[in-house]
Amino acid sequence: MVKVIMLWFVVINIIGYVVMSEDKNKARKRRERVPEKTLFLLAAMGGALGVLIAMYRKRHKTRHMSFRIGIPLLLLLNIFLYSYFLR
Repeated sequence: MVKVIMLWFVVINIIGYVVMSEDKNKARKRRERVPEKTLFLLAAMGGALGVLIAMYRKRHKTRHMSFRIGIPLLLLLNIFLYSYFLR
């Protein structure tokens, strides 16, 4: 079970990072964007670390208060849940 959770952690955070990065690229090119609820959903599903890293490395959504507060809160929730299930 631990291996499955660790694999999930790695995969969902890579997906979160890539999706956030792609949204930044689409924003630059003024193309159709990834909905914000999708980014929050990825973070809530365990990918908050990947979304947060991409957010600051790509400087994307850093002006949005909902992201500046919501993603770190979801990261705290992720930490709590991962630590609970990895006991």
